[in-house]
Amino acid sequence: MKKILLFLTFTSLILSSCRKDDDNTTTTPEVSLETQNSYDDEAIQKFLKDNYFDSRGNIVAFSSTSTADDNEKPLFNYNVIKLNSGVVYISRYTPTNGKTIGATDKISILQKTTTYVATKDSKGTVSFSTPITFRNTVTSGTGNPEYDPSYYYVKDDVLSAYNTAYNKTYTRTFYEIEGLQEGLKYFQSCEIPNSENYNLQGVIIIPSRAAFARDDAFPYLASMKDKSFVFNFQIYKTENR
Repeated sequence: MKKILLFLTFTSLILSSCRKDDDNTTTTPEVSLETQNSYDDEAIQKFLKDNYFDSRGNIVAFSSTSTADDNEKPLFNYNVIKLNSGVVYISRYTPTNGKTIGATDKISILQKTTTYVATKDSKGTVSFSTPITFRNTVTSGTGNPEYDPSYYYVKDDVLSAYNTAYNKTYTRTFYEIEGLQEGLKYFQSCEIPNSENYNLQGVIIIPSRAAFARDDAFPYLASMKDKSFVFNFQIYKTENR
C-alpha cells in the first residue's frame, strides 16, 4: 500500500507539472456544455473528412501541398458507426482468431492516441485544435503495447489508495474513459504476441462528453477538461482479471 501511495503522489506531480509544456496554454472563452458537445460532433465530422488510413492503419492527415494522397480514401467513406453517446468508431478488419473484449479484462493496447479540444475559429470553422499526444506505443515495425491501463479499467486498490491519499471519494469514472469502454465492445482482441508486426484495427473517436467532460479526472495530462480522444489502435491480446 505504501508503494502505491508513493507512486500515486509521484505520478500526479510529474503529470501535472512536466506535461504542462505539452498542454494548451492559450486561454479561450469557455462555451456552454451544450455548445461544446455540438462543437465536438462537428469537429469529428471534419476530422473524418480530413484524414485517411495508411496501409498499416495509421491515421494520416491529407496534405494541402501534395497530390500524392489524392487517391486515398477519407475516413468518412468507411463504415463509420456513431453510437448514442456520440462515440464514433471505424473497424478496418476482424481478427482471424479474435476474442471478445470483456468489460473488466486486462488489455494490451498498441496505440497512437491524441487528445483535442473542439473550437470555432474566427472564420466560424469548427475543428479539433491543440493536439496533444495521450499515448504513442507504436514503434518501427513491431508492437510495444501498453498493458492493463487504468483509463480502461482501474484496479480497486489503485482507486482506493488515491482516495485515501487525497481524502476523496472518487468513483471509477475519475480514472476510466467510458467512451473507450463502450467503443471496444465492437472490436475483438487479435490474440497475438507483442513481437508481431502491427496492423492497427481502426479508430475510436470519443467526444469530451463520453470522456471526462468537465468532471474531476485523474491528471493523465495537465488538464482533461473538454478533451476529445482519437484512439488509433490495435488490441494485441486480453486476459481475464
